[in-house]
Parts: sequence; C-alpha cells; structure tokens
Amino acid sequence: MNTTTTFRIGGDLEVRRLGFGAMRLPTEPADERAASVALLRRAVELGVTLVDTAHLYGWGANEELLAEALHPYPADLLVTTKVGVRQPAPGEWTYDARPASLRSQVDEALRRLRVERVELLQLHRIDPDTPLADQLGALGDLRSEGKVGRIGLSEVTVAELDEARSVVDIASVQNRYNLLDREHEPVLRACEAAGIAFLPWRPVAPGAADEHPVIRSVASELDATPTQIALAWLLARSPVMLPIPGTGSARHLEENVAAADLRLPREQYARLDGLLSEG
Repeated sequence: MNTTTTFRIGGDLEVRRLGFGAMRLPTEPADERAASVALLRRAVELGVTLVDTAHLYGWGANEELLAEALHPYPADLLVTTKVGVRQPAPGEWTYDARPASLRSQVDEALRRLRVERVELLQLHRIDPDTPLADQLGALGDLRSEGKVGRIGLSEVTVAELDEARSVVDIASVQNRYNLLDREHEPVLRACEAAGIAFLPWRPVAPGAADEHPVIRSVASELDATPTQIALAWLLARSPVMLPIPGTGSARHLEENVAAADLRLPREQYARLDGLLSEG
C-alpha cells in the first residue's frame, strides 16, 4: 500500500496527490457562479494544489471561472486543462485534434486562464480521424514554443500510451477508474511502471459506494464516509494515483480533502481490494 502524500508530475512538478475536478461547478447564474468561486478558493485554502478543467467544460467557461477565482495563482497550484474536442452544434461535441485546432484551443486556454504557459496540458480524447503522431507532434511543438510544460492523455489504452510515448514524453494519463470500476487497471500499471501520473476521473462510483455493504462496513469501522473510503483506497492503490474528485458542496469538498489523511489498515484495504473478485 502507498502512503505518500505528494507526487512529481513529469518528475519535477510536485503536487498533493488529492486534487479537485472543476467540471461540475456551475458558471451561471450569478449567485451559483459566486458559490463556485468561493468553493475553488476554499479548495486552495484546504491545501489542494491540483485543479483539473477542460475546454469541453462549458466550452471555456470553466477555465474562465478558475481564472476569476484563483488568478493570480499561488506558486504551488497546478491548473491543468484538456483540449482536442470541439462543439459542432449546441449540446454536442466531437473529436478534433487536428494540429491547427489544437493550437487554437491552446491559445484560447492561455487567454482564458490568464497564463503564458499551461504546465500540464492533456489531450482530452485521441482523434480517430487524425494520425496520432500529428496530434502529439503539434502538442510537442507547442511545448517547444513554451506554451505547454508537460503533455498528458485521457481515455487511452496501453497500446495507445506506448505509441504516444514513442512520439513525445507523456507526463499523465486521465482514465475512468474507481474502487468498483477497474477496467483500466492495465493502464494504471503501465503508468506506475513508467512513473506517469494517473488521474482517475469519476474516482467515486456515483451512489454505488454509499450502497455497497463492504464499503459501508469499512466506513463504519474507521468512522469515515463511504466516499472517503473510496478515495483513501485510490490513494493507497498506487503511488502515481492522483484522484480529482469534484463537487459543488463545501461540506463534500472538506470531506473529500480529509480523505487524504485517512490511512486504511491492511485488513480493510484487502477487503476493499477484493471486491471485484467476489462471487
């Protein structure tokens, strides 16, 4: 089991391993936006040093929200964003990681986040209609120009990760993963072997953690909530694991952050670890 509290993304960019995903934060109306701003500031007060956003989240509105709340950014805060999709019509999205599109989206992200460089930029999805070497080559060019610090991927297989690493250095992978959904276990292990940060999206299975009897039992034994148990298990699972739970609730934010200090005894960890092999 892992007990480290920080990780160096790309070998040099140190963050606390429990971050915050901003996707669910509303940007309007005004009162809800104000609450989102307050929540982001509270996250930083609580010691969060990794905040995840994306071009897809509100088509830039989420990035602008982060800048409003947190700019000028604390020196130890990493705001990471994602590019590679576009909006063909209201309510729709599609892949678009053509080099020109990526360059445009990065420039937009820099403007919205009010920075000159995105320290960690992730390709939101691999575009099946554009050669991967062209997609990553464009991001590599942007890194050479100083607009991007490190490059990450999202929703990839081990084979895609290997192919990507033959083109550019990969600092992070963001795949779906949680206590009850370990489809991407091989990708996690590949990241661990290579020292690549693994940012699980949907780090807590919605509703399922609260309802599962084993998770509820362990939570009761440790005087914690099922969500805290699910997050603590992720942190114990691998030293490269950087969960980014999101919430619009200040109470849930504080609950999530507190999970970073929760240590699972070996017996409870083993029970949780074996959940998917039951029956």
